[in-house]
Amino acid sequence: MGINEDVRRTVSFLVERAALSIYSSRGDHGAKLLRRGSHSPYPLYERIRRDGDLVRSKLQLYITPSHRWATQILRDPRFGVSQVSASEGMLIPLPPRPPEPVHPIEDSFLSMDPPEHTRLRKLVAPWFTPRAVRARYAQIERTITGYLDELATRERFDLVPEFADRVPIQVISDMLGVPAPDHEQFSAWARQVGPALDGVHSLTEQRRLDSVIGELHTFFTDLIAHRRRSPGDDLLSQLVHAEVDGAPVADRDLLATAGLLLLAGFGTTLNLIGNGALALLVNRDARERLLADFDLAANVVEETLRHSPPVHFTVRAALEPVEIAGTQLKPGDHVAVLLAAANRDPKVFRNPDRFDITRRNAREHLAFAGGVHFCVGAGLARMEGEIALRELFRRFPHLRLDGQVKRNHARLLPTLESVPVSLVRRRTTVR
Repeated sequence: MGINEDVRRTVSFLVERAALSIYSSRGDHGAKLLRRGSHSPYPLYERIRRDGDLVRSKLQLYITPSHRWATQILRDPRFGVSQVSASEGMLIPLPPRPPEPVHPIEDSFLSMDPPEHTRLRKLVAPWFTPRAVRARYAQIERTITGYLDELATRERFDLVPEFADRVPIQVISDMLGVPAPDHEQFSAWARQVGPALDGVHSLTEQRRLDSVIGELHTFFTDLIAHRRRSPGDDLLSQLVHAEVDGAPVADRDLLATAGLLLLAGFGTTLNLIGNGALALLVNRDARERLLADFDLAANVVEETLRHSPPVHFTVRAALEPVEIAGTQLKPGDHVAVLLAAANRDPKVFRNPDRFDITRRNAREHLAFAGGVHFCVGAGLARMEGEIALRELFRRFPHLRLDGQVKRNHARLLPTLESVPVSLVRRRTTVR
């Protein structure tokens, strides 16, 4: 990054922060949505809901908290993701990102529309079919049981780094064929990239992100080269030797896909397990219902995804003129689809703020988005969450909070960082 680019980026970050601060102070919902903060975003979502099904922000952005319109936008082929990038909303255009290192989100099929999205997604889809997911059940159960065996020797531990974090990293590492010694580094990379999906707000953050992306690029480049020489029965080996339309998969697509699977497989499931466990710890009625009937574990997963989804919003761009909630959008108009708000839409979910593991329509949530971009790993995440939460409370029915719960300040992917617990009764604090 040259000095001129440094200056441009620094000016852009300063202008953006100032704009967010000014517009936020004036009550602009878009600025409040994108501005980091330690407070819960749900009151903001309800203020947006009171202003209508489609609200316009001065940041060249529409926002919808409506389950009905969110569902339509996610499924409507007249909306796409190709025009949406991490630099959208910047008041001063940033210099183009160099072609390398490959970004696991911006260069992956997650950021592509059909037909490119379809071409690359179908490469990994066979590993996430219901049959393929069920085939991994016993292995995942053994992994989870092994971690719980370790924790059973402790009086006190932190649910996030010592359980919720370890499960998805182990599962996705097994799928990708990543050696055990690299699992801890995998977790560190995923945790550093996740918050940056909100956007980068300083040159220091940009450099830190560039460093992590570079390390990921190097790691997967070496692993791909190794799998070419010594293929295994893992997903990455299959991708390395796969063909699409008669041609091998390009290295760039291999790198982006591997990075995407790491980040998506980690962040979504970590939040599912962590949020589900925390909800059960602070909702006595829900916990006692589960303890009385562990067959409710699948319902716990769906209600967790509805009540506290891993990803709070996604952005779509109109590809052609389209009317939404009585407003005519033109090509290029952006809409922030508030998944977390749609999941608490009172028109769809009765008593939406209540965590109710017997809710009959909980599965109507939009935690995994929808349409062609519906999360390819949804079935795997659900299974990991179900086994983890069921076995955690089966093994430790008297588990209690024992300290302050901590979260990061991300808006897009708010993530638990610490949930201290103990196997004996202690005084608890929740923030």
